[in-house]
Amino acid sequence: SARSLAKAVGLSHTSVQRIWAAHGLKPHLTKTFKLSNDKQFVEKVTDVVGLYLDPPDRALVFSVDEKSQIQALDRTQPGLPMKKGRAGTMTHDYKRHGTTTLLAALDVATGRVIGECMKRHRHQEWLKFLRLIDRSTPKGFDLHLIADNYAIHKHPAVKAWLAKHPRFHMHFTPTSASWLNQVERFFGLITGDRIRCGVFKSVAQLEAAIQDYLDHHNADPKPFVWTKSATDILEKVARGRQALESQH
Repeated sequence: SARSLAKAVGLSHTSVQRIWAAHGLKPHLTKTFKLSNDKQFVEKVTDVVGLYLDPPDRALVFSVDEKSQIQALDRTQPGLPMKKGRAGTMTHDYKRHGTTTLLAALDVATGRVIGECMKRHRHQEWLKFLRLIDRSTPKGFDLHLIADNYAIHKHPAVKAWLAKHPRFHMHFTPTSASWLNQVERFFGLITGDRIRCGVFKSVAQLEAAIQDYLDHHNADPKPFVWTKSATDILEKVARGRQALESQH
């Protein structure tokens, strides 16, 4: 803090604050980051961004993933509604009523989401979801799925199923690069808009709320607009690595 540093160096805390401001320093803030060490980072970034900016003809591109361990949380006491001069309230403690997992496929071109809640997220559930995608899309189109490196996406049973369904093409993001998967942005929206602020007395109630959100979203979907080229991303990552190496 400004006061603790001021005490250590023998200045007033206002002097410390002025020095920090003059040099653009904000010691109270810390940003998190993680640079991928994937050996195929360049190839995977180029592949995924290419699908976003220049999708293949006669094909649909989906960003897919699981949002696991979504908790059905009930508050221990009723909250108060928002009114003039006061925010809405809810208790800091809660009762757990179980969890569910949302499997979602975001159509990159339209913003529409194919989603289903399941009790677990093993390769069996992943296969069930792939079949749902297969049923929910026009048969004359290839399907390009962008996914992370979670083990169930590469399970032998999944690979065998994909081999029998050649219109499916898997594209994997680099490790530690979930920001490259657009469906993560949708997960952020549903968490902030519906899940985090909700009160759920059962898993069934939570799943009904998620389905209602999906229906409302799909009634007027809007795609996320990807603007960064693969070159822009790779240059920024290279600058990040250079900055790290210069400090260590």
